[in-house]
Amino acid sequence: MIFTKVNNLPRRLNKYTHVNNLKFKQFVVFTTFCFLISCKTDTEKLTEIEGRQIPIDSTITETDSIASFVEPYRNRINEVLDSTLAYAPNPLLLKDGERTSSMGNLMADIVFEQTATVFTSRSGKELDFVVLNAGGVRSVISEGDVSARNAYEVMPFENYIEVVELSGSATRQLINFVAKSSRRHPVSGIQIVIGKNRSLESVNIQGQPFDENRNYYVATSDYLVNGGPSVGFFDEIISTTETDYLLRNALIDYFKKVDTLKAVADDRIKQLN
Repeated sequence: MIFTKVNNLPRRLNKYTHVNNLKFKQFVVFTTFCFLISCKTDTEKLTEIEGRQIPIDSTITETDSIASFVEPYRNRINEVLDSTLAYAPNPLLLKDGERTSSMGNLMADIVFEQTATVFTSRSGKELDFVVLNAGGVRSVISEGDVSARNAYEVMPFENYIEVVELSGSATRQLINFVAKSSRRHPVSGIQIVIGKNRSLESVNIQGQPFDENRNYYVATSDYLVNGGPSVGFFDEIISTTETDYLLRNALIDYFKKVDTLKAVADDRIKQLN
């Protein structure tokens, strides 16, 4: 069994993950089983290393001593994750609107509200709108108490919020991509009206008509910025501003500061019949 301490991790992995009161430690044990072959004497060189995967499933019995050691940490994690942060008077769903959803709208609005001040403090610029991918919203929030565990269910990935600067033409490409998509990609700060053939009828950003002669600042996830599977979101980026803010933490911080979660599937993306 080899325990390895790794220093000088990549910058992204070294970023702090703040969840305010979620101050629990995670213990990770890296275990490597090495089978040394053709090593007859201490002076001979290693010629081959063979590894095999050991599945972790229900056939493995619990070790009482380890279970007793882990139990207080597990109990503390569950206590923190299940503490009530807010309340949802209605369920927040993923497919309750024609082109938007209540859960997607809530997530996009939270990203806008929690990111705007951070972005302005770092860049001196104003955030224009938010675009996320439908696949990045992984769960609904049921009616009732809302906890940090809900935030982990909605966003189980370690995705950070980033703000990209786009030219007017690149912004139009992004808007066209969202408009023509068959999926409910969450947006905030923008209203898109789509014609019968999914052509753009009108676009307003922060209440003003879209202007192709200026640049726009769009908050999104680093997953999309770094080229996730949804090719078409960001083809031409002028600049990127990192917020060092986990998308999940933005959800948790928002839950903590509001009493009630309110969101509906509105017409921020509207399909004309």
